[in-house]
Order: sequence, then structure tokens, then C-alpha cells
Amino acid sequence: MGEDMVDEQKRTVAVVGAGVIGAAIAFELQRRGFQVTLIDKGEPGRGTSYGNMASIALDFAAGSGPTTWRKIPGWLLDPEGPVWLRPSYAPKMFPWFLRFIAAGRPSRLRQIEDAGMSLSRRALADFREMLSAIGAPDLITEEGCLAIYETEAEFAGDRGHIEMMRRYGFDFEVLSGAAIRNLEPALSPSIAKAVLLPDNKSIRNPYELVVKLADAAFALGAGFLSGAVRNVEKSDAGTVVLLDNGQRLTVDSVVFAAGVQTRVLAQKLGEPIPLETERGYHTQIMKPGVSMRYSVIWPHRAFMITPTAGGIRVGGNVELAGLDAPPDFRRPRVLVRHAQRAVPGLQVEETTEWMGHRPALPDTIPIISASSKMPGIWYATGHGHLGLTYCATTAQLVADMMIGAKPGVDMVPFRIDRY
Repeated sequence: MGEDMVDEQKRTVAVVGAGVIGAAIAFELQRRGFQVTLIDKGEPGRGTSYGNMASIALDFAAGSGPTTWRKIPGWLLDPEGPVWLRPSYAPKMFPWFLRFIAAGRPSRLRQIEDAGMSLSRRALADFREMLSAIGAPDLITEEGCLAIYETEAEFAGDRGHIEMMRRYGFDFEVLSGAAIRNLEPALSPSIAKAVLLPDNKSIRNPYELVVKLADAAFALGAGFLSGAVRNVEKSDAGTVVLLDNGQRLTVDSVVFAAGVQTRVLAQKLGEPIPLETERGYHTQIMKPGVSMRYSVIWPHRAFMITPTAGGIRVGGNVELAGLDAPPDFRRPRVLVRHAQRAVPGLQVEETTEWMGHRPALPDTIPIISASSKMPGIWYATGHGHLGLTYCATTAQLVADMMIGAKPGVDMVPFRIDRY
């Protein structure tokens, strides 16, 4: 945590969004001396953060690039592929896709990797410090993650990512044969190769983490306001937050950490951002019939298997269908079938299925930034698959900027007006 504190009369701040990013920011700001009001239409942790894959994934990977471009047509044509675009939503996605392609140019790709890794390098230490501060150090596991490959061709197809990890000094170990089963006996003998990522930890219960963060903020004096934020406006007294239920809250500053809903609020302030929803699914299995030590990611099929929340969670994939389309629960059932291929003993009993909205930007890196239009407005959104990973680091960076301290990361790549 930065040493600087707010030593004047407490500055008031509204944090909009009570997911893992918003709850972490609320806690960090409150302990830095701000008077925080956390705002959400639901309970803390019940939105997208509730269903994440519980993974602290430090091996940042840019979404775009030539390797991805070559795979996209096959993914979109495969009804069981890792990416599914609903045809009716394709016209709305077209501008986002153009920016996605632009983000994959070689010169831009290296800039994006540098930015993403600047967060990843400090994410685990920041996360541990945050857990210690809220009295929950045991929420993190000490086992790492295994990336698995069923064939040598799959392994070769991930070579670019492996080379990127080597370039940035990321710790990993390539395994094959019996060495894989020695680490994780539940895995199928058909898995030919694996990469052990020892620093990619897991959380024992993502929902519990958000609740503990919010409770820690409340214990320090933060407040909570229930409702959906409709807009903000300036007044002589400060910044007025307008809720759809008629409530009004006047504060010195506002932090928008409302995931994909931040897009609407930013648009109203005249700074549109290309924020889309990558709908993700999971199946929580409470009677899996197997025990697993490690989380497992299968890059070729773009899903994870994680022991968390008292059972085993299978999830991932990307569905592009906007905010309003109903869930298509055929998606998580495909992932469960893939999971049983990787873990043959996996039973599917006492299950729940879930769908959430990852806030995705076309260049993969989040917006962590002051507003370019309205003083006193801040953004922390667009973390995509890495909201849990970057929550503690984002909270510290936002707090540093708000108190005028120099962040330990170059914040230029994360500015809101980069598009």
C-alpha cells in the first residue's frame, strides 16, 4: 500500500460497482482515508465476479494477433468451439472487431504485452497484501496451474504464448508423460504435454473474497447504497450521482467500476469506450467424484477446471451476444464434456450453471484512468478475463492517482482516451 494518506477533511467518493474491482477499490480508498460509498443494484459479489474461474492468472496474453486471426474462422464455424458469435449480434460487433484486429498489429502487440505484464509483475504480491489486510490470507491456494495439451500440435500452437512468458521472465516448466500424472493424478493419460505455471494461484471462493473486501471496507466506515446509477452531473457542491430510484448522492469524486455497464455511463459523459461483453459460462459441480490439487487450463479449447467454492468449477469460453440475449446453457455443457475428456473420473452431480458478462476491450488491457471529460471522475473497467487477477493492483493504482501519488506503473497505456 502507498504510504500517502488523505490528511485533510475526508474526501468523499462513490465507487460504482460492487464486484471484485469495485470492492477492492472501496477497501483501498477507505483505508487511505477517503469516505467511501459503494453503490450497486445488487449485493456485493453477486454479479460477474460471482462466477469467475477463481484464477490469479499472471501469464498475460493479448487477445489479438496473427495466431488468433488464423483461428477465428474455425472457431466461429465450430458449434462447440471456444468462441461463439450469435449471428443476430454480428453487425453490432463489427466496429469492435475492427479495433480488435488493429490491436494485433506487431508494433501494437508488443506495447499491449508490455502494459499487461506491467500489471502482472506485481499482481500476486499486491493480492497477498490485500488478503492480509482484510484478514483472509488463507483464501489463496499455494498450488499453481497446469496448462494441458492433448497433442504435440496443440502444444506447438501455443508456442507464441510460451515464448512470450520466456521473454518476460515468467516462471514455468514443461512436463510430459508420467511427470504430468505425478503432479495431478486425475488427468487423463491422453494429455501429452503440460506447462506448470507455479505462480498462477487460485482463490478458494471468489464470492467470499468480494464479500470480505466489502465487509472490510464497511468495518472501516464505508457505506453502501443500493440502486443502479443513471448518470452523474456537476453541481456547486461537487459531483452528484443520480440513481434510477430517485436517490441522489453528492460526493467529491466518483469511480466507475461497473464492468460492462460502465460503457453506458461513459457514453453519457461524452467519452464512449469500445466496451463489449464476452459472455462466459461455468458449471459448479459439488459432487465431482475426484479430487484435484491444481487448476487446469486447456488453451486449445479455451476453458478451465478449478477446484473452488467447495467443489470443482468448469468454465470459460466466449459468447458474443450482448447484454440482453438469454443464456444458452448448451455452452457450459460442451465444456463439461471437454472437462471429462481431460479428467476421466469427473462426475457431474449436484451442479449449478451460471452465465456472466466479462467487460472486454479490443486491446485486452483495462482502462484505469481519470476521465478525459469531467474532473473528479475515474474509471476502472475492461479487465476482461483478468478482473480477479488485477483487482488489488488496480485498487492501489486508482488510490495512488486519486491522492496525487506517483503510481508504480506507467499509466499511459491504460488511459480512457487511447482509442
